Amino acid sequence: MAYRSLRDFMDVLEKRGLLRRVQIEVDRELEITEITDRVCKQKGPALLFENVRGYDIPVLINTFGSEERVKLALQTENLDAIGEELVNLIQPRELPATFMDKLKALPKLAQLSSFVPKTVKDGPCKEVIEKENPSLAKFPILKCWPGDAGHFITLPLVFTKDPVTGRRNVGMYRMQVFDERTTGMHWHIHKDGAEHLRRLDNQNQRLEVAVALGADPATIYAATAPLPYGLDEMLLAGFLRKEPVEMVKCETVDLEVPAQAEIVLEGYVDPREKRLEGPFGDHTGYYSLAGYYPVFHITCITHRRKPIYPTIVVGKPPMEDTYLGKVTERLFLPLLRMMLPEIRDINFPLEGVFHNCVVVSIKKKYPGHARKVMHALWGTGQMMFSKMIIVVDEHVNVHDMSEVWWRVFNNIDARRDLVFADGPLDVLDHSSPLPTYGTKLGIDATKKITGEETSREWPDDIEMTNEVKQLVTEKWDKYGI
Repeated sequence: MAYRSLRDFMDVLEKRGLLRRVQIEVDRELEITEITDRVCKQKGPALLFENVRGYDIPVLINTFGSEERVKLALQTENLDAIGEELVNLIQPRELPATFMDKLKALPKLAQLSSFVPKTVKDGPCKEVIEKENPSLAKFPILKCWPGDAGHFITLPLVFTKDPVTGRRNVGMYRMQVFDERTTGMHWHIHKDGAEHLRRLDNQNQRLEVAVALGADPATIYAATAPLPYGLDEMLLAGFLRKEPVEMVKCETVDLEVPAQAEIVLEGYVDPREKRLEGPFGDHTGYYSLAGYYPVFHITCITHRRKPIYPTIVVGKPPMEDTYLGKVTERLFLPLLRMMLPEIRDINFPLEGVFHNCVVVSIKKKYPGHARKVMHALWGTGQMMFSKMIIVVDEHVNVHDMSEVWWRVFNNIDARRDLVFADGPLDVLDHSSPLPTYGTKLGIDATKKITGEETSREWPDDIEMTNEVKQLVTEKWDKYGI
């Protein structure tokens, strides 16, 4: 059975000793961050702060802060298996040719349709409805780091619709609290929410927005997933849950939100209005600079009678978002293989904070193959932000960065094997000369073959024979070592 709500997941975590209740009084300004940072880096449990100074709403944090917990969140023992299942649904191994084959394919079509979100009349997120004087003041929204410009909502599911197609998008964009009824909306120019704002026929129009806090764990993850434009993240959530997400209509905007959410903020963004937002201590481990972003105006707040405020802290890795990022890495690898079947494995090292470094292993077949893969990845969705792509041979363990760097340091000729490409960069990249645009680096650390500017024989790796390895293994206890 899928987790119906965030609370269902919390119950499971607590029963397994993976959630701790903190009853001593804590401050939402900096103190919760420092506690969480230490716990996360020690691979500690999820935390429920029940006594936040000045508030009667508890704070849930570090919910996804370990590999064990993200697997529990998605109810799987193997993240890779989810990606393989998704690919098999999208592209079956055998296309139906006969009438009987088509009949056999019907259960898969029915399975896909069963993931479509379902609209219900009511839900716990509407136990309290505030239209007259909606206010953020009751919620213990954190100030995370000393240099932050204020308090930020950091785990929001932001719902919008494409004004042209009417298709839904759900993204996760930080929201700086300006006052009780307005926040920033940190839409990067490459994000779907920003595209929806640009697509308004009349820039005098407002874009309706709804923000859900505290859905079931699969739905929270789905909001972070880099889906192609126009695909509904709630459909992905349904696939991950193996049950449709229950959605309920908002009170003041023409949008739907998860019925089991803890808190819902309804409102709008005016494309003509921007305000200075930031700085903010970001997942890169640096403060992202202040910039002008749209303003979200709240028209209504609904929530459970006794809501829980879910949040996340980002900063120098590893932190909670590291583990969510690893879900994306494993889930989308089989989809990448659909386009690039030569790829064997991929790793986004945590030090690269998702968009600064990618390591990929390939089955190399021809001269320039590594370069072909680099450029293909730079042309694939949000991988366009990858500032460095390292390509190694198929037998290299991409998750062992010591081995990866050994291959890089030994296998490259700087003039021949470094590839420079100019193009889009992540908004949070502070090192590029221009915002959102700069130079990316490809490193070909594969074995060089004929046709790749090498006239010398490539040496073999040093390996012991299997016979001697087996002999030593069998006699190991007798050596007295």
